[in-house]
This record gives sequence, structure tokens and C-alpha cells, in this order.
Amino acid sequence: MTADPLLTHNTKTLAHTSPLISCRFDPTGRFVFAGDQECKLVRWELSTGTKIEIVGHDSWVRGLVFSENGDTLVTGGNDGRLIWWATAAEAPVPLRTIQAHQGWIRALAISPDRKWLASCGNDLKVKVWSLADGSLVRELIGHEQHVYNVVFHPDGKQLVSGDLLAKFIEWEIETGKQTRTFTIAGLTKHDTGFQADYGGPFCLAVAHDGKQIFAGGITAITNSFAGIGFPLITQIEWETGKELVEHGSKAKIQGTAWGVVPHPAGFLIGATGGQGGGHLFFWKFDQKDEFHSFNLGSQARDMSVHPDGLQIATAHFDKNLRISLMAAKAS
Repeated sequence: MTADPLLTHNTKTLAHTSPLISCRFDPTGRFVFAGDQECKLVRWELSTGTKIEIVGHDSWVRGLVFSENGDTLVTGGNDGRLIWWATAAEAPVPLRTIQAHQGWIRALAISPDRKWLASCGNDLKVKVWSLADGSLVRELIGHEQHVYNVVFHPDGKQLVSGDLLAKFIEWEIETGKQTRTFTIAGLTKHDTGFQADYGGPFCLAVAHDGKQIFAGGITAITNSFAGIGFPLITQIEWETGKELVEHGSKAKIQGTAWGVVPHPAGFLIGATGGQGGGHLFFWKFDQKDEFHSFNLGSQARDMSVHPDGLQIATAHFDKNLRISLMAAKAS
């Protein structure tokens, strides 16, 4: 079945007891996991709706990545810890715990061969770990602000990290060398009223062929304390670091882009949440304005696309995880 964004509709709403801040499907597509504001992980089995709560972190869980076959889950929390879990265990317990960062871990990424795990956070560091045994492979130092996101290039030899001021650093993993830096000014702002910087890449992805980076967040900020502005996903050429397209909301719906996925069928998906509620946006790669949007009904705070390429999970402030389908409704 081919994904058709124009047919997107909600198929499941999975209820929880606390606002959700992150979500990921496992590689087999059997489960969807989410992190909540009570420091727990939540796992739903899609076919049955069976839900379990998993305890191990002392703060919010923002990062979730899986081993190649999906049998191992690694989570990163605002407690600075990385924890390994057995994905399908009846009652998962921590298999390995590492105090990986001082302060928040803001994002995790997995290398294309699922050999390496990258983490980044408020201690200004990016770290690369062995997924197999948790050993530290490389520590990458160069950011001067909180590091908000990180992503591997499909070649597995490079990664990119982005910080609060939307400064991006490209790293050579084997040597730890910085190969270049660039800044996306539209993704950050200094609020003179609150005397604070606001912005950064709240979501980050690389195209399947490695030719573009997609960095998402908020732009045209008028009130950083309330997060008032408009969602923006900037498409950046990998080779040059130049901005190619600024994907925005033609309806001027307020919010922040919390999730971005380049779909292999040739379009870009973004999930937003904020003052304007929650939406899925769909863009063609060469166009600024979306060709379709779908109202999710509540602020989205993360997004994941199922291995089947048809289902989209979104984590919401209203304590629900929603599953949307990019295909015709069942008759």
C-alpha cells in the first residue's frame, strides 16, 4: 500500500495519565513507546492496545532508540542517564544504566548500522557510545550552548549536532574532528524582554540519500516565555550547509515543529504543537508551503513513522498518543 497524505486520518487514540513528550515505534512495528511527564516510559502493543508503564529514570525521557532487530531499547532522560531495556520483556527492568551527561540528555541518535549511539545535552557535549556494551567511543566538544539535537549521516561516518543558538557542527566520527560549522538564524532568537535566548533544532533528520538535513523548531518568535511563534523546518544542503527551502505554515498556525521525517515516497512530514494546537504538515521537498495538513486536536510534542510507512504516532500534551494513517479509511 502506498502512503497518501491527503487521506490521513486518526485510527487510534491511546490514553495515558500524564502528558507525553516523546514517542517511537520499535523496528518490528509491534510496539509504540512514549515518555511522560511523570518520568515513566509507556509501552503499547499496537494489535491489542495493551499498555504497561516502565520505571527507571528520575526525570523526563526524551530520547528513544533501538537495536537493529529491535530487541533492545535505549532511553535518554533529563536525569543525564542512558538506560538499556529488553524491548519485548513482560516487565522491562534496566539492563544497563550509564550516567552519560551532567544535566539533561536532550536527544539520541542511532547510526545506520545500529553500532553506535549518539547522545547530546546541556553539558555542551556530544558523545558516541557502543550500543552493544555501552562503552564510550568518542566525546565531541565544541558547542558553547546547550546541545538540542544530533543525527547521523547515512554513510555512518559523520554526524551533525545543533545547539540553542542554531549553530550546527558536522563531526567526523572516527577522529572526532569538526569538519565545518553553520548557523540557521531563523531557528533562534534573543528575547530582549526576557533577556534570554530561545530556539534551536527541536527536531533533526537527514534525507535517505544524505543530500539534505532537515532542522525544525520555531521562528518569528514574539514571546519566548510563552513559546509564541510559527513552526519552521529548514532544508539544508549537506554538501554546502546552505539553506535550500524554509518549510512553513501557509495558514500561519502558531506552534513549534517538534518532529520531522523525510518519507521515502518523496515528501516531508512535520508534527507541530503550540498556541495553534497540534497538526501534521506535509510538504514537497522543493516547496515552501505544505500541500496538506491534518489537525490532530491537541499539541503534538514528538512524532514517529511506523516501519510500514503508513502510520504516524504523535505524543500529546493532552495525555494521549494518537495513531494516524496515511491511507483510506477501512470500509
